[in-house]
Amino acid sequence: MGRPQNRNSGNVLYPTEADTIEFSGDIHNFVSAHKYRVYAPDDKLLDLIINGLVPSTNRLEIGKLRLTECRLPMPGKPLPDVNVQVWVDDFKGTRTAMFGKTRLGKSNVVKILAETLIVGTHQTKDVGQLIFDLNGEYANDNPQNLSLYTAYPNQCIVYALTPKQKTPSKPLRLNFYEQPERCLPVIKNLVSQAGSNSTYIRNFINLEFLSIGEINSIPNTKIPEKVRAVRKLHMYWAILKKAGYSADENKLKSLVPYAGKYTKGLNPGFSANLRTAAWNYADPNNTTPPAPPQTLDELQRELEVINRFRRAEPSNNALIDTFDADDNTLLEFLEPPPGRSGPTVIQPYRMYHAPNAGDFVDDILKLLDDGKTVILDLGNANDEVRSYFSDNLSREIFNHQEVKFTQNNLGNHYIQIYFEESQNLFPTEEDDNSIYTRFAREGAKFNIGIVYSTQSPTAISKTLLEQTENFFVAHLSSEEQVKSLAKVNVTYSSFTSDILNSKTRGYMRILTRSHRFVVSVQAKQFPQPSSVANTTVGTITTQPVSTVNNQVQSSGVSYTVSPSSLVSKPKKTSVSQPVRTSVSESPSTYEFDNNTDVDDDTDIPF
Repeated sequence: MGRPQNRNSGNVLYPTEADTIEFSGDIHNFVSAHKYRVYAPDDKLLDLIINGLVPSTNRLEIGKLRLTECRLPMPGKPLPDVNVQVWVDDFKGTRTAMFGKTRLGKSNVVKILAETLIVGTHQTKDVGQLIFDLNGEYANDNPQNLSLYTAYPNQCIVYALTPKQKTPSKPLRLNFYEQPERCLPVIKNLVSQAGSNSTYIRNFINLEFLSIGEINSIPNTKIPEKVRAVRKLHMYWAILKKAGYSADENKLKSLVPYAGKYTKGLNPGFSANLRTAAWNYADPNNTTPPAPPQTLDELQRELEVINRFRRAEPSNNALIDTFDADDNTLLEFLEPPPGRSGPTVIQPYRMYHAPNAGDFVDDILKLLDDGKTVILDLGNANDEVRSYFSDNLSREIFNHQEVKFTQNNLGNHYIQIYFEESQNLFPTEEDDNSIYTRFAREGAKFNIGIVYSTQSPTAISKTLLEQTENFFVAHLSSEEQVKSLAKVNVTYSSFTSDILNSKTRGYMRILTRSHRFVVSVQAKQFPQPSSVANTTVGTITTQPVSTVNNQVQSSGVSYTVSPSSLVSKPKKTSVSQPVRTSVSESPSTYEFDNNTDVDDDTDIPF
């Protein structure tokens, strides 16, 4: 095959470079069968066929060529020993599918892909990676596998809901006090998924808060508006305190926006008339209210007393223009009537809070922009929490890249996201509002690539499947699953029986953007602890495209290699004239007579 170059002769493309590989999906001419000769390629030619279309720079080994699941060699003929290469750029900003039953090596291959991008971009730092680690296997070592973090600790940062003793990590937590505008939607998501649908609960979780920064930005010429915003913040904090969320009170006092003489620290600054009336209602024998609140406990107590008074005497003059509808919602949730749960509804979500947690979303986006690999250890999370982190961070990344695109700051920087058990996250039906559908349709434009793993291709929407460029397929046990794959990618139609019957761990049929046909690969094992000598990423392996021999380089003849010609060549065997019939569809079948000796170095006629 030669690389075609356009000549001014009726716009016909002529192959002019005999040492360059090009694949053609068809043949321009058919001749009589007796004109054909069929040869079994040796390892050198197999390397040319398999890797010749993969660009020679920035490529890495994914595994070994494995033509059949059966590993028994033919008499006098060793099994092929050919490394299968992939091009790093094939995975940047593209969709990559990992299909196969459980325990067949999907996660191992995902680690290899992540490693490929770590190694392939360690100098340019133009790809940041985010891995949703549902089982903790990318962040933590286990008896069976080495973690990606252990192999590349200088390139990987782990965020964990539950820190592991042997894995340094940052807390995957939110500071519910300091980030009300971000955390209330989290509470809403978790409460809704838990099925709590009482009216007063729905009213609470549907509230919208200003951030502390936004409250600070309210000009002092609008003090009443600012005071109301600060009091809402106080009410929200009191709810968290009552629900058992720990807090750094000194820090919170310093964060309260200035609103003149009316509010200071944890004092909401209610009028003397209101405080006197409310405390007197609580204790008729006490006509003098206590000092204004200075702690969260005192703030909680003050708001509870005032809410009981508000509920009992809603027309009292001391309450005029003091509370709006949102204030009433917050107070009713803080101090509900008997029979209602109130703050206990949100107690189960304290595990996602830490008083010293920063804004992990912004931190992760910065790490991704710096070309780091971020691993979210969600091993102890339930499905609702996993779904929340996946949806939320996916949207944040999409918006982040979209903003850079509209500001012409996107450049050549990519973000790669990895989803395990994607059938639990991705929509099965077409949903234009789903962030995963947007990844399928618009992700490439914003330099967002995804790698998704699932046991069930039918659980993935047709849109995403049709937009997927790279496939890694292990054993699937359902004929329906294999047929659905073949429908969206016809290249796999001739491999249905192979996929159904072959169950060897790590045995994959891969198809990337650089490969024009499916290649059967035994994926290499991600490094074991003993094989990781150090934590420094090595240089990228680059290998020039192989050539057949001098005759091919100088002949100027165009030749065609089809998938069905990927057959093993004996080191030495006896043949007559090559069989003059078509080659079998099987990639490992050939036919020869047994008369004439041919050794390895015999020139191959084209």
